[in-house]
Amino acid sequence: MDAQQVFNAGQQGLYMLLLVSAPLLISVLLIGLVVSIFQAATQIHEATLSFVPKIIGAVAVLAIAGPWMLTNLVEYIQRTLQSIPSAVG
Repeated sequence: MDAQQVFNAGQQGLYMLLLVSAPLLISVLLIGLVVSIFQAATQIHEATLSFVPKIIGAVAVLAIAGPWMLTNLVEYIQRTLQSIPSAVG
């Protein structure tokens, strides 16, 4: 296994990490932004007001995009495990 193969494996792993985590992170970011604007406009500074909507949004995104995320991860792991013999030999 040469340096190029190690670099490609790392690059694919980071890309998969970004691809799978993006829907969850973007949704929580947008919900946090909306809640922050609401808190600034109404002068309400309650900690649970920002926490609860983010949790609800994260659960909703996982319910909707979870199967897609799991499928991508399983396919990536299968490709990685199947490439081990060619990388070693």
